[in-house]
Amino acid sequence: MKKPDPLWRYRANLQGEVDGAVVYRALAESESDPKLAEVFRRLASVEEAHGEFWRGRMGAKGDKLLLGPSLRARILAWLARRFGPGFVIPTLAAAESRDSAAYDDQADARGAGLPADERSHARIMRAVAGQGGLAGPTLAMLEGRHRGGGNTLRAAVLGGNDGLVSNVSLVMGVAGAAAAERTLLLAGLAGLVAGACSMAMGEWLSVTSSRELNQKQIATEADELREVPEEEKEELVLIYRAKGIEENQARALADRLLSNKETALDTLTREELGIDPDELGGSAWQAAMWSFVLFAGGAIVPVAPFIFLSGKPAFITSVAASGLALMAVGVGTSLFTGRSAPFSALRQLAIGLAAAAITYGVGAVVGVSMS
Repeated sequence: MKKPDPLWRYRANLQGEVDGAVVYRALAESESDPKLAEVFRRLASVEEAHGEFWRGRMGAKGDKLLLGPSLRARILAWLARRFGPGFVIPTLAAAESRDSAAYDDQADARGAGLPADERSHARIMRAVAGQGGLAGPTLAMLEGRHRGGGNTLRAAVLGGNDGLVSNVSLVMGVAGAAAAERTLLLAGLAGLVAGACSMAMGEWLSVTSSRELNQKQIATEADELREVPEEEKEELVLIYRAKGIEENQARALADRLLSNKETALDTLTREELGIDPDELGGSAWQAAMWSFVLFAGGAIVPVAPFIFLSGKPAFITSVAASGLALMAVGVGTSLFTGRSAPFSALRQLAIGLAAAAITYGVGAVVGVSMS
């Protein structure tokens, strides 16, 4: 039996390494913290070294194909430069976690030590921290656990998608009932405002509740630190022991921290509770504002054509614009799911149009029944 040509695998591996290097270089360029920027540069160097390995394998097979960064990598690099590293770090952390075992079943990659290199990214960051570099919250951000920033990219894409799909379904349902264009336009605008307000209020309540809970937990921790300092000391010792620090060193660290109550509370809040006391989950009003804007941005797409056009041209334009927007959302989701952009775009288009078709059909049935 003929063995499969390995070139497709080499090319796929090289593409992944090229993409990783480009994005990490962009993060290094846009990061203001020199220590964190150095981490990103080191990660980019690892990806570039892996890329050279796969270029060598391809060259041995006579393949001189030059691969550039993919569309996904270009978009992530642009987002990092435009909005800062925190905007894309959770997406990258999730991708690294998902792809960390990609080389485990490839004998040539194992022979070159690539799987160990892929898993060592986190260890490299911890090594820099051990040399007086990165603080705990920075490492948490790199690992996708940064509570304040959250996954902004994912929230932006999904927020726009909520408004788009819900309002295109509403508009198509009203259109299916053969309602007058004025009624359809009013229904679409009402759906936009109602949905955006609902999303904003829900986000405000969610973030406010989270902040209140965090504040209560911090207050409880402060009370315990004041009333039972020995118990808090033992908690710190256990935390440091869990990190691999020897007993004597862990106790010395705990004693040094407890000599300053503010530093001790800050450390316990971050290490034990997993809360950043400087952010407490972010701004409720800012979260509400962005939820309103993102939902409204998606919801206006199927409505706008009926403002400027009428009759069949308005309906066709609304469907076409909604389809293009759905595909754009699909491309956006591919940035953090790892699926190909064409697949994600077509899948999103199919789901959105299916929802629109169902509501159109229901609207037509209801319209006939009412008439």
